[in-house]
Amino acid sequence: MDLMRLHQRLAALLPEGRLLPDAVWHRRHRVLLRIAGAQAVLMGPLALALGESLPVAAGVLVAVGYPLAFAALPGAGRRLRSGATTVSLLAASVALVYLLDGLTEAHFHFFVVIGLVALYQSWAPFGIALLVVVLHHGVLGMLWPHTVFGHAAAHHDPWVWAGIHAAFVLAASLAHLASWRLNEQQGLRDPLTGLANRTLLVETADRLLQRRSGPVSVLFVDLDDFKDVNDSRGHAAGDQLLLTVADRLRSCVRAGDEVARLGGDEFAVVVDGGPDTAVTIGERVLRAVAEPLPVGGRPLVIGLSIGVADSTTAADRRAGTLLHNADLAMYRAKGLGKNRLVRYTEGMAQAAEDRATLGADLAVATRAGQLEVYYQPTVELAAGRTTGYEALVRWRHPRRGLVPPAEFVPLAEESGHIVEIGRWVLDRAVRQAAAWSAGSGQPLGIAVNLSPRQLTDDDIVRRVADVLADTGLPAGQLTLEVTEGVLVRDVDTVIDQLHALRALGVRIAIDDFGTGYSSLSYLRRLPADIVKIDRSFVQDLRPGGPSTTLVSSIIELARSLHLEVVAEGVETEVQRAVLDDLTCSHAQGYLFGRPQPADAHRRGDEHAAPPVPAGA
Repeated sequence: MDLMRLHQRLAALLPEGRLLPDAVWHRRHRVLLRIAGAQAVLMGPLALALGESLPVAAGVLVAVGYPLAFAALPGAGRRLRSGATTVSLLAASVALVYLLDGLTEAHFHFFVVIGLVALYQSWAPFGIALLVVVLHHGVLGMLWPHTVFGHAAAHHDPWVWAGIHAAFVLAASLAHLASWRLNEQQGLRDPLTGLANRTLLVETADRLLQRRSGPVSVLFVDLDDFKDVNDSRGHAAGDQLLLTVADRLRSCVRAGDEVARLGGDEFAVVVDGGPDTAVTIGERVLRAVAEPLPVGGRPLVIGLSIGVADSTTAADRRAGTLLHNADLAMYRAKGLGKNRLVRYTEGMAQAAEDRATLGADLAVATRAGQLEVYYQPTVELAAGRTTGYEALVRWRHPRRGLVPPAEFVPLAEESGHIVEIGRWVLDRAVRQAAAWSAGSGQPLGIAVNLSPRQLTDDDIVRRVADVLADTGLPAGQLTLEVTEGVLVRDVDTVIDQLHALRALGVRIAIDDFGTGYSSLSYLRRLPADIVKIDRSFVQDLRPGGPSTTLVSSIIELARSLHLEVVAEGVETEVQRAVLDDLTCSHAQGYLFGRPQPADAHRRGDEHAAPPVPAGA
C-alpha cells in the first residue's frame, strides 16, 4: 500500500501525458526531422575533417541517418516516427562526443537534444532520450572512458564522473518536465473553478475508452436558469455559485472520475464505469445541490438538468460521441421540467433535430400570426357561474397543426422567445376581457400567466400599466399568475416586482401551488391574492382519500391568510362534490369547460360571455 501511494505521488509530479493535436505534432515533427537529417548529412564530412578514416566516417553517417528510415515507413504512427527521430538525434550526440575524444563541450549536444525531444510532449521519445544518455555515460563511460570523457580525472574515476554528468542531464530533464507540466496545467484547467476544461475531459475520456474494453460514461450537467442568477444578483454572485457547484460536484465523484467545467454553467463528469454507476453519481449530485447554496450571504436553491450517456449505447468509442449523447439527454431533462436526470436513448438525436427545427419556427410564430389565445372558464362553485377566464397560448403550426404547450412553452423559455409571446398574450387577453365586459355589462376577470423570463427580462410593471391604460380594463379584473418556481430564484427581487404589480391594482395568483420549494415558508411573504391548487392533487380527490386531507389543509391555510382558492383540473362530479364539501371557492377543469378560442365562448351578442352552467 505504501509503495502504491509513493507511486501515485511520483506520478502526480509528472506531466499528465497530454497528446498534442495532430497539426501541432506534425509541425514540430517536421522541424525535428529536418534537424536530424541535417546532422546525418554533416556527420560524415565532419568525421573526415577530424582525421577519421572513410569507413569510420561512413559508419557515423549510417548510425545517424539509418534510424530516419523508420520515420518514413508508410503507416508509421507517432510513437515510431518520434522514436526514430530521437534515436537519430542522440546518435549524432554520441558520435560527436566520440569524434571529439570526450571533449566536455561536446556533451552540451545532449542537453540540446533533450530540449528538442521534449517538444514532442510524449513519454516515448523522452524516455528513449534519457535511456540513451544513461547508457552512454554510464555503461560506455565504464568500459571505454577515453571515448566518453576528455579529462584524466574521469578516466581514473569513471563512476564518479558518470554520476556528475547524469546529475546535470537529470537536472536539465527535470527543468523540461516542469515546463511541460506547467504548460499542460495552464491549457487544461478552467481558470475560475480549477476543474478540468473541455480539452482535458475529452483526452481523459479517450484514454479510458482506448485502454479498457468495459463501459465508460459521461454526465452532462447544466444549471437551470443560471441567467436569472446573473441578472438578479450580479456576475460576482454567479461566479460564487459556479464555485460552490464545482465543490459539490467534486464531493460526489469517486477517485479516478474526472470533473470538468465546459464553459458558462455547463459541467461534465467522465465516469470509469457503466450507466448504473453514472446514474448513482448523478443522483448523488442532484441531492447535494438540492441543499440551499450560500451565495452573496443569502441562500439560493437551484436545480440541475443532467444527461447521462455511456459507451454501450454509442455508435463508436469516441469521447466526442459520448459527450454529444449526454448533451442530448441533458436537453431532454430540461424539456421534461428541469432538475432531473435523463439517460440517453436511441432516437434522441432525431428528437433534438426536430426540436431545433421547432425552435427556429417558433422564432417567427408571433410575427407570422400562428399563435392563438384560448380561454378556459373559472367557475364559482357555490353559485355555479363563470367569474372569469384564464388565457392560454396555443401554437397552430403551418405544417404540424396544433403544437402542445408542453412541447413549445419550455422551448420558448429557454430561447427567450417567451418574452415576446408573453407580451402578445397579455395584450390580446386584456383586450378580449375588456370587450367581453363591455358586451355583457358585467365585470369579467381575466388571468394571464407570467413566465420567469418576463419578470427578469422585461419591464413587466410598465407593460401591464400600459395595456390597462390602452384597453380601459379595470386593474382589479386582471390576475397575473406566477408559479412557485420563480419565487425561489431570488425571492426579494420577485417580491418587489409583485408588490409593484399589485400596487397597480391587479391581483396575483400562485399557480401550481404545492409543487414548488418551501411553499408554506414563502406564502406569508408573497403579495398574493389567489392560490391555485395543482391538478396533481385534485385528480385523486375522493371522500376520505389522502389527497382530500392535503387539499383541505391548503384551503384552510389560504383561508387563514385571506386568500381565494382555485382548484385546477376538475374533471368529475366526485371531485366537484369533495371541493364543495371543503368549501373551495372556485375551480377550473374540463367539467366546466375546455380551453377554447374566444369565438367559442360567444352567446348571441358578439362580445357577450354569459356564465357557463355548472357541469357543462
